[in-house]
Amino acid sequence: MPDILYRINPDRNRPWNDLPLLPIRKELYENVEVLSSLGNAKAALARLQGRSVVIPDQGLLINSISLQEAKNSSEIENIFTTDDELYKAYSDDHKEGSGASKEVLRYREALWSGYHNLKRSGSFSLRYFIDVCGQIKRSEEGIRPPFSNTVILQGGSGPNAGNIVYTPPRGEEVIAEKMVNLIDFINDDDTYRIDPLLKMCIAHYQFEAIHPFRDGNGRTGRIFNINYLTAKGLLDYPILYHSRYILENKDGYYDTLTGISQRGEWKKWFIFMLKAIEVTSNITYHKINQMVSAKDAILEHVRGDNRNFQKSEGLIEAIFTQPYTKVRHLTEKGLYAENTAREYLNRLVDMGILEKKRVKGHDYYLNIELANILSE
Repeated sequence: MPDILYRINPDRNRPWNDLPLLPIRKELYENVEVLSSLGNAKAALARLQGRSVVIPDQGLLINSISLQEAKNSSEIENIFTTDDELYKAYSDDHKEGSGASKEVLRYREALWSGYHNLKRSGSFSLRYFIDVCGQIKRSEEGIRPPFSNTVILQGGSGPNAGNIVYTPPRGEEVIAEKMVNLIDFINDDDTYRIDPLLKMCIAHYQFEAIHPFRDGNGRTGRIFNINYLTAKGLLDYPILYHSRYILENKDGYYDTLTGISQRGEWKKWFIFMLKAIEVTSNITYHKINQMVSAKDAILEHVRGDNRNFQKSEGLIEAIFTQPYTKVRHLTEKGLYAENTAREYLNRLVDMGILEKKRVKGHDYYLNIELANILSE
């Protein structure tokens, strides 16, 4: 009888309470194709980390890039907002904006809250996952109850659209056992000596397969990916556009997920996820370089203007902290009094650096170069 490397789900219409516990067999990832993909992903991620740590103004990365990650991840769940709506809502401290933009901003808050919680606690826990999902959904519901008939349906508009492709485990004790096992696997690097990127791939699949919440599992799992990279010291800040690749290859993401439960095809999953890290690390790296170059060029241009800008470096750093700047952003930083802040922002409009937009009686100043870089 052949050796079974991974026991698959025999019936996608029934709860998969026999979802195998971790770890998985080494043979499922110790092969040439996966290890080659791992090497490429690690090199790209290391280059991004090396570039990001030498930037003096981390606000350049912290706000703009995590906003785009939040937007991409939300679009995977068919939650759509425009860049313009999102940037306005963010500049308003989330007080304005559509339901979609607020939901995207909640994702960003959850991403950063998870990051800071892990900095304090040093390890993952069930509370971490509940809190991240709770922030995304603005809910304190927690683990889904056993009566919740949660199933995963085939998306799209093809002939199989709406059919059940997977039914996750059901029952409080079953879900609790599998979450305890997952968390132990994530935290215990002595017992489970697996490369961190491979471990992230395995843990992400296992979390999605357990599907512990009624809703928000996909976004929680993608936040985990980035929080895991920072927790393991592979990134200093959660600045990876990881969801962009998944969004652009959405069918591949779901196909490789179900490929494990239905056919035990771990290799395709590893290659997909590692490619996502490689590609998005390179995208983020190049966007950082573009933003730094744009900031330096604008600062040089402003310094050469015949009108004197006081604290010009602080001014340009401020307009690169987020795509939309308001007068209060400069006054709250202590850079200028209100009249001076407004005058300087309007001067930058005259110079073609900013675009002024008036919405509901409020003035917003869009950094044109930064917005263009982020939208590419």
